[in-house]
Amino acid sequence: MLSVVAKSMLTLSGMAALFGAILAIASKAFAVYRDPKVLAILEVLPGVNCGACGFPGCQGYAEAAVAAGEIPTACPPGGNDVAGRVAEILGTEAGEIMRKVAVVHCSAGISNSVQRLKYDGIEDCRAAMLVSGSAKACIFGCLSLGTCKTVCPFDAVELDQEGIVHIDRDLCTGCGKCVDACPINIMELVSIDMRVHIRCSNHDKGKAAKAVCEVSCIGCQLCVKKCPSDAISMDGNLAVIDYSKCTNCGVCAAVCPTNAIIDEVKARPKAVIGRGCVGNGKCKEVCPVKAIEGEPGERHEVIGTKCIGCGVCLSVCPTKSISMVGALGHQRGR
Repeated sequence: MLSVVAKSMLTLSGMAALFGAILAIASKAFAVYRDPKVLAILEVLPGVNCGACGFPGCQGYAEAAVAAGEIPTACPPGGNDVAGRVAEILGTEAGEIMRKVAVVHCSAGISNSVQRLKYDGIEDCRAAMLVSGSAKACIFGCLSLGTCKTVCPFDAVELDQEGIVHIDRDLCTGCGKCVDACPINIMELVSIDMRVHIRCSNHDKGKAAKAVCEVSCIGCQLCVKKCPSDAISMDGNLAVIDYSKCTNCGVCAAVCPTNAIIDEVKARPKAVIGRGCVGNGKCKEVCPVKAIEGEPGERHEVIGTKCIGCGVCLSVCPTKSISMVGALGHQRGR
């Protein structure tokens, strides 16, 4: 007679064989077809599931791309390289992706803004908003608790000792996770070729804004008046840039009295007036920073220490005698 142990082993083996057979049959009967193109696209995607493409993760994007037979440019973190590979899998052509990066519209830190309290709680901006809001007296300012840094999958966000958020343009892929996580909505995605930004979100009137932050926009409208491309307007008491019009000339940053506007262009060319100048004075009139001097009928000169390299003078010179020389190469008036 079989022992109890032997009977148990035989019973378990039989059950295992039975269940294995059931599972094998079920796996074939209920198998879910996976399009090989979807699998191929998943292989080339970054796999961060950031949702920047507008779909629920990389799987959602891959399935939508195959179903539509297009949209190979919808993955911002992947850029043009991934777009090209996705297009190849789909048998179509890839469009060009204009890469975007995050911009923080606040540059207030510990030393240049008034602190109204000391926050002692969870190091998360969303948590702070539930109990006390910003430690800064400016209710519009960055909370400086690093939620944007925490959610960034590419380590593109850093906080300095002042609590000011900095975005590493080389690492940022424009996925938008930091923008979505910011509870006070002071972050924005802009094209990477945009280099001039208003780093303030304070909507208070000038005196009140200046009282709580040294680098706050005070609504003086100098940037609005001086912008040669009409790219700046006022949203109440706050200046805002229309990036579709902005030419990165840097005039607004040069005339801003509180340094609320940041010019990220590290070096600009300088205007040089050649011998063909007839001294009609148009360049002197349009220069937003008064960097050109000269008497009517005489050759004008550029004050190098004042010139910001905006190039506004180029278009008004009747003899095309002005050139831009320096950091960005050589450009003559036309």
